[in-house]
Amino acid sequence: MKDPKPFGVNELREMFLHFFETKGHLRLPSFSLIPQNDASLLLINSGMAPMKPFFTGEQEPPRHRVTTCQKCIRTGDIENIGKTARHGTYFEMLGNFSFGDYFKNEAIHWAWEFLTSPEWVGLDPDRLFPSVFAGNETTPADTEAFRVWNEEIGVPADHIFKFGKEDNFWEHGSGPCGPCSEIYYDRGPKYGCGKPGCTVGCDCDRYMEVWNVVFSQFDNDGEGHYTELKQKNIDTGMGLERLAVVCQNVDSLFDVDTVMNITNKVTEITGAKYGQSHAIDVSLRVITDHIRSATFMICDGVLPSNEGRGYVLRRLLRRAARHGKLLGVNEPFLYRVCDTVIHENEGHYPELRERQDYITKVIRVEEENFAKTIDGGLKIFNEMLAGHKAKGEKTFSGGDAFKLYDTYGFPIDLTLEMVEEQGMTLDEEEFHKQMEEQRQRARKAREALGDLGWAGVEFGKDIPETQFVGYDHTTVEGAKVVALVVENEQAEELMPGVEAIVVLDKTPFYAEMGGQIGDQGTLTADGVTFAVTDVQKNKGGKYMHYGKLTQGTLKVGDTVTAALDVERRKAIMRAHSATHLLDKALRTVLGDHVHQAGSLVEPDRLRFDFTHFSALTAQELGKVSAIVNEAVLEGYDIVTQELPIEEAKKKGAIALFGEKYGDTVRVVDMGSGYSVEFCGGTHLDNTAKVGVFHISSEFSVASGVRRIEATTGKASLAVMNRNQEMLFQAASILKAKPGELREKAEAVMAEVRQLSQSVEKFKAREAVSEAERFLFSGHDVGGLKVLTATVPEADANRLRKMGDFLRDKEPKVVAVLAAVNGEKITFLAVCGKDAVKAGVKAGDIIKQVSAIAGGSGGGKPDSAMGGGKDPLMVDNALAMVDNVVSMKLGV
Repeated sequence: MKDPKPFGVNELREMFLHFFETKGHLRLPSFSLIPQNDASLLLINSGMAPMKPFFTGEQEPPRHRVTTCQKCIRTGDIENIGKTARHGTYFEMLGNFSFGDYFKNEAIHWAWEFLTSPEWVGLDPDRLFPSVFAGNETTPADTEAFRVWNEEIGVPADHIFKFGKEDNFWEHGSGPCGPCSEIYYDRGPKYGCGKPGCTVGCDCDRYMEVWNVVFSQFDNDGEGHYTELKQKNIDTGMGLERLAVVCQNVDSLFDVDTVMNITNKVTEITGAKYGQSHAIDVSLRVITDHIRSATFMICDGVLPSNEGRGYVLRRLLRRAARHGKLLGVNEPFLYRVCDTVIHENEGHYPELRERQDYITKVIRVEEENFAKTIDGGLKIFNEMLAGHKAKGEKTFSGGDAFKLYDTYGFPIDLTLEMVEEQGMTLDEEEFHKQMEEQRQRARKAREALGDLGWAGVEFGKDIPETQFVGYDHTTVEGAKVVALVVENEQAEELMPGVEAIVVLDKTPFYAEMGGQIGDQGTLTADGVTFAVTDVQKNKGGKYMHYGKLTQGTLKVGDTVTAALDVERRKAIMRAHSATHLLDKALRTVLGDHVHQAGSLVEPDRLRFDFTHFSALTAQELGKVSAIVNEAVLEGYDIVTQELPIEEAKKKGAIALFGEKYGDTVRVVDMGSGYSVEFCGGTHLDNTAKVGVFHISSEFSVASGVRRIEATTGKASLAVMNRNQEMLFQAASILKAKPGELREKAEAVMAEVRQLSQSVEKFKAREAVSEAERFLFSGHDVGGLKVLTATVPEADANRLRKMGDFLRDKEPKVVAVLAAVNGEKITFLAVCGKDAVKAGVKAGDIIKQVSAIAGGSGGGKPDSAMGGGKDPLMVDNALAMVDNVVSMKLGV
């Protein structure tokens, strides 16, 4: 058997893609790791996953023959990472795909040509073993694939293995499915298990699967019935790293060139040597694998968080950081490996280098934040672990694990991992029980807050959905009252003074949704006025007008004129249009990883939450504000359209992640493409009407989520006027012109600092003088000079200055000073060096003295402070000092 050619990872990737280009395939770049319009996946985990719409026929592919090298993340076997040769969270999947074009014959021939031809990979054909589907009671055996392999390719029948559905049939619930054919490579006896009969299909590492081609030819109805598909597809997947393992003749995917170069960087930083021990190798592999995954995930827009794909990223970084600690690295270091990851992959993924600074910063911030958590958590964990071991227990308490998680923020997966490393098991059942109890407590707490009152109201099907006409109208005449609700019950009639909900058949009032608050206004008829204070929309599409009947009587079936507060609506539209401009500005300044994470739009005020890993600098905030105000000054036209969702996406419209959209969506386009977003809210017709945009604050609201609060229109003008008024007032007080205010303020502050320093010096001298007078009142107790005094309204700093003088001036002094400020009592005790040598300590004295006044205290032998609660006992406390000193001296 001949050895393979030692192609590098980057060579193999390019070779594969070019090979299929020669077969008429369109080369597509890797799709993002973040699935688009696919809620079934957290992260892309296979080459075909991003192309599901092409396979199902929902979307026309750019060509019916496609080839890709797809970035993938799988974390199902995360506990095995580093321990085996085959498991990795990040890998690249080479694929060739046919959407209703070629089928089994071409797919098999091309697979064999690429793997065995001397012009391409050139593997030894005698070391390759195909497998086919053996068939079962519901699905026939794949005799066609067997025939192609045997009769056309010439693979001997004893080299073709037949396996069952578990190994050689691909399906995922109902839908397209089919048999598959895998190709295994014999790596030689040294990778085998040595058991008699070891062959293809054995769990050992001798026979490595390098190719899997799925023949998508059936439709599964979900009940075990399979029918032939009209459009048959090909889905080929081949792990790039696995092929490199074979070609480079190395032990594992961690030993291939591009991955080993990353490990070499980790060893350089940590000082750990690969091959030194199994434990060290595991840690090095975990760090290498996880930093690869993290780098690519962050590049594609994933940020660390406590849920979803953000938690996957956080977990990978935390596992890697902990394994760094196992190697003796106690400071952030993962971010230093990024450059090597990028260097090894930038030829095919140039976006890595473009976003390097951003990737590095995200990882460093997460490392630094986790260091604070893990240091405290590890200490508590070790104390808990020692307690279990002292009792001879082999099970780590679920209650302790929950306390680590709930109180100290220590991740349960790390606790589980560390427990297993100690040869113990974790009582997961108890942990999950306490987690559920916590959820129940939280749920009850939420229920105690109540709801909006209308959630439980059920309207019959005879009450239609409310027709919203508020995009084009601010007033609607002839709106029919179709339902009334009073105290959560439907009513037929409203009387004056009653708070209620009115449901209309049509309305111009916008109901609160998408962050925009509901409109306010009035519903009127002859002699009838209903003041609307809020509008909500229920699941049945009914618009609920909250408010109070202030005049007349209102009945179901009446018609009213619905008129919203136009000035308030304008102010809301100013703020809402500004959020779109703000979103655009944030992406421009910070990067495409910024995604809206929530918003609140009120009259001329907005709150905008967005994904970002650190606080914005003053310069970044300045740029964001400038970009928004420039867009306002440009006076961009704002156009809203209802478009088919695919057409909207082609226009570049930005959708809120996690939101569900129908076939038709409303698109808000500002400046003919400057800002294009899906949005159902109300907007201005021109950005100039936003007025002045002013950022009032920026802060964190959750890990990886920041918040900007801002004003527009009249609210911004009010802020400016208020600031200007304060400016003129300050200038008047300081007797300066507004333009000279800064220089004048600096001069005044310098003068204040100088005066303050002079006052402090005077106070210090005064304190020393007063302390010096106290020395004359001291009396002898066992050869020491004991004195006590009350210093009216002195603060702690003044007492310390006096005490330091007494202690340093007189080596034999024992002094206790007291200050009473209202109900607050402060005690200070000092002992000179001779007093301390004699066995009298300030800390001991202050404890006894403070206790008499109902307080406590402590400190060092030469100086200690305490407090008290009962001012009437201060004299008694000071009177005890002589007795305390006498007892210490034994006199």
